[in-house]
Amino acid sequence: MKKEIETDILIIGSGPAGYTAAIYAARANLKPHLVSGLEPGGQLTITTDVENYPGFGDVIQGPWLMEQMKEQAVKVGTEFHHDIVNNVDFNKNPFHAETDSGIEFISKSIIIATGAQARWLNLESENKFKGFGISACATCDGFFFKDQNIIVVGGGNSAVEEALYLTNFASKVTLVHRRNKLRAEKILQQRLLNHPKINVIWDHVVEEFIGSDKPLSLKQIKLRNVNNKNEKIINATGAFIAIGHDPATSLFSKKIKMDNENYIITKPDSTETNIKGVYAAGDVKDKVFRQAVTAAGMGCMAALEAEKYIAENY
Repeated sequence: MKKEIETDILIIGSGPAGYTAAIYAARANLKPHLVSGLEPGGQLTITTDVENYPGFGDVIQGPWLMEQMKEQAVKVGTEFHHDIVNNVDFNKNPFHAETDSGIEFISKSIIIATGAQARWLNLESENKFKGFGISACATCDGFFFKDQNIIVVGGGNSAVEEALYLTNFASKVTLVHRRNKLRAEKILQQRLLNHPKINVIWDHVVEEFIGSDKPLSLKQIKLRNVNNKNEKIINATGAFIAIGHDPATSLFSKKIKMDNENYIITKPDSTETNIKGVYAAGDVKDKVFRQAVTAAGMGCMAALEAEKYIAENY
């Protein structure tokens, strides 16, 4: 049976953007409801050391920071739902949103903070060994690859960070990149290229993951040179895919204005979307900075803009 909940603000998503929006909305006495989605805490829950979030002299842990944000949001009055929103209707006013467990939210405003998800290579052999040697999260799974040969695929910040992190466990880490130079920050590049455990294979892409069926386990990786098309096989029992992220916006497809990469478009210096009363904050709309602190800032903006919208329209 459907349960209806009326609210001033519904927040969809629970990373730094969602939690910060909840804190500000609750403190404005708007009694927000937050639906956490599949990964409460977002990408920071799969990040270990965080040393660039202001206010902490010592290195902190991503999951701990998210727990603190959640606790703060709940303490100031956020209603928290461990659930998934599977349908939204922006044509109705107030807006409607339905969840997996059968709740129908009727909300004066909605803040979208669904974040982004890891991108995969989409190879058949990748799907076969996912969870059996192939991962997109070094901090979640690096521990299982102690003293093993592993590869990291990618050339941006996340790929370099994952490769460096994995040297804590693996005996050897090979970074495979399809270009002849990295996109990562210079300081990270220096650390990577100077690391005795890390080797880089330039101008190559993964063609196939090879392993055994009983038990299911990864053994080798077939690489192809992008210039001369030559193939080679390297031995590796683990592979970490770090080729970027896709915004989690499929729920809002054709319902809200997005760019060609499916990031939600907002007005300049604002989190307001093309629909008045609907706001987007964090990695769901930001493909440039993608930082916890900028996501939190956008969550604050969204809550303040929603508060103003409600005051003027209800």
